[in-house]
Amino acid sequence: MEYQKILPPPHLRNHVRYFWTLESDTAEITPKTFKTFADGSPGIIYQQSDKGCFYQEEKKLPPVFLYGQTTRHTNIHSPASFRTIGVYFYPHALQSVFGLNASGLTDTCLDLTELAKEQGAPLSEQQLLDSGSFHTQIEVLNTYIFHQISKYDKQDGSFLPHALSRIIESGGNIPLKTLLEELGMTERSFERKFQQGVGMSPKLFARICRFQASLSQLRNNRFGKLSDIAFENEYADQSHFIRAFKEFAGFTPNKYQQRSSELVENFPEMIL
Repeated sequence: MEYQKILPPPHLRNHVRYFWTLESDTAEITPKTFKTFADGSPGIIYQQSDKGCFYQEEKKLPPVFLYGQTTRHTNIHSPASFRTIGVYFYPHALQSVFGLNASGLTDTCLDLTELAKEQGAPLSEQQLLDSGSFHTQIEVLNTYIFHQISKYDKQDGSFLPHALSRIIESGGNIPLKTLLEELGMTERSFERKFQQGVGMSPKLFARICRFQASLSQLRNNRFGKLSDIAFENEYADQSHFIRAFKEFAGFTPNKYQQRSSELVENFPEMIL
């Protein structure tokens, strides 16, 4: 399979981390299974295939879909041959780009072309099909996302970007009390607005950030033994780390290394 990671244009960089493309070999005949990990971010996936479509477990997924925060792992089944574009957003994007209460899309997805139609936005599956190449399809998505930001982004003065960056930079280990003091907010107000803007509680988001920090170490072989990862990410012990890893990835760290091929971060192909 061929994978590419594309940085967004400057006017989208406060909302979009990157675009990615994944294309299978056209001669491929075996369907594939991917596993999604909890990663703290929503996104868009556009799938194009003459041999069927993607399924999440038994659920057929729309050709263009917007997915919310994931709090658990799940399996995605693809046709043997496909072309896919992904948009990997920052955690606050469901609110700042789409005008949605993020909690309503946690652990689920919706047909993006239907949402675009409801909101009077410039996006349709036919536009993407007619565009042909990955480059021009990403341009269509750029135009759509910028339209959405212009309409819904009211982040000026919002506490969310600061709070999110502090949690992510700390690997999920910043004390809530420290954040509240920095922001000058009550715990109740902070948690309510965080839930609406991100789609989960600050505590759960911090746990996912800690998992992602440990996964990055594992992915890049920056450890001697598993207990090193547990210690450096402030897990109580190695068993605590392994339990958290299984909760968000679906298998142990050792199985992750043995049974997955990860071209797209947090979307590895399973080796059966």
